[in-house]
Amino acid sequence: MAKFLSYNVNGIRAAMTKDWINWLKSVNPDVVCLQETKAQSDQLDLKEFEKLGYKTYWFSAQKKGYSSVAIFSKTEPDHVEYGCGIPKYDDEGRILRADFGDFSVLSCYFPSGSSGEDRQDFKMDFLADFQPYIDELKKTRKKLLISGDINICHEAIDIHNPVSNKNSSGFLPEERAWVTGFLKTGFVDTFRHLNKEPGNYTWWSYRFSARKKNLGWRIDYHLISENLLPQLKKSEILADAVHSDHCPILVELDVKLG
Repeated sequence: MAKFLSYNVNGIRAAMTKDWINWLKSVNPDVVCLQETKAQSDQLDLKEFEKLGYKTYWFSAQKKGYSSVAIFSKTEPDHVEYGCGIPKYDDEGRILRADFGDFSVLSCYFPSGSSGEDRQDFKMDFLADFQPYIDELKKTRKKLLISGDINICHEAIDIHNPVSNKNSSGFLPEERAWVTGFLKTGFVDTFRHLNKEPGNYTWWSYRFSARKKNLGWRIDYHLISENLLPQLKKSEILADAVHSDHCPILVELDVKLG
């Protein structure tokens, strides 16, 4: 059994000032997928992670303090792939993949479109390019776990107020349709597969006491290829962790990493 954690930390250095290391030690995942680390590896004391038994892999944006993803693993991967081969996304540090035998995990940070029309167009370009990238990857890496912040609420159940947010980036009809289409190509939303209850979110605005009132959005996912469904044992949202405006998500799969 392997435990996979995904967490948009909204700045790993900031999270570490909020006792993130001790929290990580208590949860003790086998693999950690981080998004929005906003850091280069040389800006951190990697010994803090090594003490917990993790080997760390970082894919940072060219722009310092922006975007960036990482994977921590207690088992050394057979191979680590940095980026997806498309420069405009790789320059922003958005996709990192680790291979373990015939199984691969990806830490993904999909663009947000909330800052304006240009970034929304960039987000839609990313979505259009992500599908063929994964289609091609599946030819050689058939067992996939796609973990991370995809910046989209799929269904009305995934957002606190679907009516007032119907024209908001992250809940636009074309974005939601993309998620539906992507899942139909052979992927499972692990949390929604096991949990049909409303009120489960992974991101809250810092404004309006949104987290205290649970006015949230579920935009962080563990998506597995359908061939891993028999190995799915647990998928949960760890909403009590408060190191970020996101909270971590956890999935347990009956897979061997080493």
